[in-house]
Amino acid sequence: MNGAPAMDTVSATPFEDPAVELSARRTGMSFQRTRMSADRTLMSVIRTSLSLISFGFTIFQLFLKLAQAEVLNEGSGAARGFGVSLVVLGIAMLVCGIGFHVAFMRGLRRERGQLKAQGLIHGESAFPVSLTLMVALAMLLIGLFAIGDMVIGFGPVA
Repeated sequence: MNGAPAMDTVSATPFEDPAVELSARRTGMSFQRTRMSADRTLMSVIRTSLSLISFGFTIFQLFLKLAQAEVLNEGSGAARGFGVSLVVLGIAMLVCGIGFHVAFMRGLRRERGQLKAQGLIHGESAFPVSLTLMVALAMLLIGLFAIGDMVIGFGPVA
């Protein structure tokens, strides 16, 4: 604090007023908080869709095994259909959640880039690809294998 203006380390433009420097830092941190909030929202979608997919698959497998053991007659098609419906609903919810997350993050990155170009924020911190998004994509793949196994007998589950 020798009286020199604060410097933006990325673009080396001086911020004459310390209040502007603090504001730029707070705005940058708010982008990180917003990004983390979007990740938490996607985690909620993952939890809910995982519950739907696993519950639906379990119902389907239970009634399939009961029919194979001849405990139930073939009238259990409605229960199996309900299981398939839950898995499809879980997959659809996951696809919608991933789509919303990707669109939101693109908009957030675009807005952050504009503010950085205008010199209003530093943009020093990384804005990495979301690990939560990668987990959601893996969950989507698992859900697709589950529905493939249920409907046409395709998938790693035998």
